[in-house]
Amino acid sequence: MTRYAGKKAVVTGGSHGMGLAIAKALVQEGAQVVVTGRNEATLASARAKLGAAGHAVRSDAAGLADIDALGTQVGSTLGRIDALFVNHGIAELERLEHVTEASYDRHFDINAKGAFFTVQRLAPFINDGGAIVLTTVANDRVFGGMSAYSGSKEALRAFAQVWAAEFLPRRIRVNSVAPGFIKTPTMGVAGLTDEERAAFEKQGDEMTPLRRNGTVEEVATAALFLAFDATFTTNIELAVDGGFAQGITADGH
Repeated sequence: MTRYAGKKAVVTGGSHGMGLAIAKALVQEGAQVVVTGRNEATLASARAKLGAAGHAVRSDAAGLADIDALGTQVGSTLGRIDALFVNHGIAELERLEHVTEASYDRHFDINAKGAFFTVQRLAPFINDGGAIVLTTVANDRVFGGMSAYSGSKEALRAFAQVWAAEFLPRRIRVNSVAPGFIKTPTMGVAGLTDEERAAFEKQGDEMTPLRRNGTVEEVATAALFLAFDATFTTNIELAVDGGFAQGITADGH
């Protein structure tokens, strides 16, 4: 498989879940990839799964020193890159009255500030005509208990809109992929028990018009499409949510 032969990419939050699925698809098709994560165990697992073409780097998106070090690592390992997938993020279920300054800051430091300065630091390495793909969320339908998370992800969408304009002189396309209910080990929410994850997955099956949760591979397919195939597309947010945020129901009901 050589669809992405000669291509180089960075996937933040690429040591598990949707990010790892993106990285695996790239490597399987001949690309070289740097993935980031914070957990040494998942990084070690990612290294084993990606093989010699995958480089797993410990990097905390909430820390500017780590982001700066990531830039140095990318420069020495890959040099120039063709695509940057900004996929890292956290989600914690907290209703308004329970949100603390610390939990608010965790969401915005990782999801928003971390994304912002990752793009700033790695932009010089992106080839002209390359791509940036951000992972946002299907935010057109919302739940109680996710105000800090939803706000931090909406910031990403705003960043993408401005960056799409700013990168026009370099022909770098900036797009977003917006997942709905996706089956991952954590179901996208930190701290859930096994029972809570199962209930969340069941809720996804019931609320999604296609009556199932999506797979990480389906998100990866969409992200790779935006990065490499959608060459006349910039500043869009592609929903990968089984119709969840689209307001459709079966048989018009």
